[in-house]
Amino acid sequence: MFELATAAVEAALAAGARYADARVMVIRHESMEARNRVVEDLTQTENAGIGVRALIGSSWGFQATPTLTVAAARRAGEGAAAVARASGRVAGPPLDLAPAVVVEAEWSSTWQVHPLDDISLAEKGDLLVDATGAANDAGVPLAQASYQVWDTEKWFASSEGSRISQRLVECGAVVDATAIGDGETQRRSYPGVRGQYGTQGWELVRGLDLVSNAATMAEQAVALLDAPQCPAGTTTIVLDSDQVALQIHESVGHAVELDRILGWEAAFAGTSWLDPAQLGELRFGSELMQITADATIPGAMGSFGYDDEGVPAQSVDIVRDGTWVGVLSGRDSAPLVGLASGGMVRADGPARLPMVRMTNVGLRPGESSLDEMIAGTDDGIYMKTNRSWSIDDKRLNFQFGCEIGWEIKDGQLGRMLKNPTYTGIGPAFWASLDAVGGADEWTVWGVPHCGKGQPLQVGHTGHHAAPSRFRNVRVGVR
Repeated sequence: MFELATAAVEAALAAGARYADARVMVIRHESMEARNRVVEDLTQTENAGIGVRALIGSSWGFQATPTLTVAAARRAGEGAAAVARASGRVAGPPLDLAPAVVVEAEWSSTWQVHPLDDISLAEKGDLLVDATGAANDAGVPLAQASYQVWDTEKWFASSEGSRISQRLVECGAVVDATAIGDGETQRRSYPGVRGQYGTQGWELVRGLDLVSNAATMAEQAVALLDAPQCPAGTTTIVLDSDQVALQIHESVGHAVELDRILGWEAAFAGTSWLDPAQLGELRFGSELMQITADATIPGAMGSFGYDDEGVPAQSVDIVRDGTWVGVLSGRDSAPLVGLASGGMVRADGPARLPMVRMTNVGLRPGESSLDEMIAGTDDGIYMKTNRSWSIDDKRLNFQFGCEIGWEIKDGQLGRMLKNPTYTGIGPAFWASLDAVGGADEWTVWGVPHCGKGQPLQVGHTGHHAAPSRFRNVRVGVR
């Protein structure tokens, strides 16, 4: 595989590139879905190919091929250089790459039970059937469960001399229960934001205990049909860690992607409200807001050894004591704001151009707890598990809906509430943060479906979060 990557890079250099890199990738993917005790879908794919980048002047060129031969690799390298040369006919500003240490390395994620090689399809299918059956038996007419698995191997070579091989094994699962009432449906999902995923083996899925939790989700979905609506007004909200993770993803993670900030990327989810001139000075939230992008968290969905530019995984401060101090960047964008590359450039396959993506972007633990937040709230709402989200193309104004909520009265949880929603403006909302849960309630949530770019790429990200409290938030918006 290194021979193929090297051949592609050498061909791009011979065709005039001043820098080139190549990725050979082999990706195995498997997913299964069940509905009401019946397995309805099984997908198994294998994708392989070579993707080559070439830099001529200030213009990138890219070309890919699914043919794993030296001749095809060379043609791809020549093609990438030709695209870069053609792009250079439209003059752009000078482009310098941030320095990268030249490395020869191997890296692999760890697992106890390989989800493709060590577990039979029958066992996986039985799990989904049993989970949906448990939800049906608890009273819902519609129950669904699914899992996904990825086994990704990469071989990277650059014209600077780096040679890196990596293997990432990832998996996760979800179950949801839907109750149907008079003109409405109510859904409860487990766990978290459309499931829980990580760079781990099948032991992660076993640890979720889908079957037992499916019954609980069904009971709550049925109860929501008769629950009162979330009231409208301004109040204190306490968000469970799974909803905090989604809040971070949408209002922080995408907003601090440097290609969006610079206007290089505006597809699918817009640009950003942030101004590079304010980096290091802008107040993003309260002093309790401590956001990091950390690709080194063991087992997290956004963790790896090296990004697709050969830059080592690292932890980068994004918001420190409420002040915006960092961005998600790559070798071509980071120098424009005076920073080193954060090692945050990845592609979802060999046929896609690597771009800035979230790693594990999350909130560091605080000193409070969920119980303490509720006890310290006279009037408010506790919300859990995202149901819907909407945010403008600057990543500024947002509205989120959760699957379930509970009143908080005089420091105690009260009535269950259905259709809880809240809305806000990013920096004002984060400025209202006044409590964050501690390390024992801190969870890294995996999100395997982050969309960005045209053509669309689906990224794997992680978000570490703990229950958090926000004051003076508008709720009950419909």
